[in-house]
Amino acid sequence: MFTEISVNKIQENPFHLIGKQWMLITAGDKKNFNTMTAAWGAFGFLWNLPVTHVYVRPQRHTYDFMESNDHYTLSFFDKSHKNILTYCGSHSGKNYDKIKETGLLPLETNLGNIYFEQARLVIECKKIYFEDINPENFVDRLIQRNYPNKDYHRMYVGKVINCYTKEI
Repeated sequence: MFTEISVNKIQENPFHLIGKQWMLITAGDKKNFNTMTAAWGAFGFLWNLPVTHVYVRPQRHTYDFMESNDHYTLSFFDKSHKNILTYCGSHSGKNYDKIKETGLLPLETNLGNIYFEQARLVIECKKIYFEDINPENFVDRLIQRNYPNKDYHRMYVGKVINCYTKEI
C-alpha cells in the first residue's frame, strides 16, 4: 500500500503541505501512542541532514510521548480527511480515544513507529535536537500574540530517516 521514497522525491510545497493541509504528529508505539494535528513545522536541511521541525506545547498530551520516544512520524492526508485532522486538533488524547472516534487505522513502520493507513505521505523522523521557545529572543514582538498564556512550544528537530507515499 505504501512505497518508500527518497526525501528528495517529495515535490510538494511545504508551506501549503504544513500550513494549509496540516499534519498529524505521532509518537509512541502500537501499545501506547498519541497523535495531534499541527499546522506549524518545517522541512529543511540542517547539520548536513534532511530534517523536519515540529512544535508541541507542554500541555499537549503528545508532549509526553515526544519526550519519552526517540522517533516521531508526520502523516499528511488528502483534503477528504480534513475532518480527522480537525478532530485530532481539538480533542485531547487524555480524554478521548482519537483512533476510535475518527476511524484512523494505525500502521507500524519497520522501526515500530505509528502512522495511518489513510495518509498519503508519511515522514519518519529520529529526534536529534530540541529547544524551548524563548520569548526573550522574539525580534518581532508581535509573535507574542501567539502565546497569550505564555505556553511556549518546544521545538523538535528530527532527522528524516524514511519517507513513504501511498501507491495509487
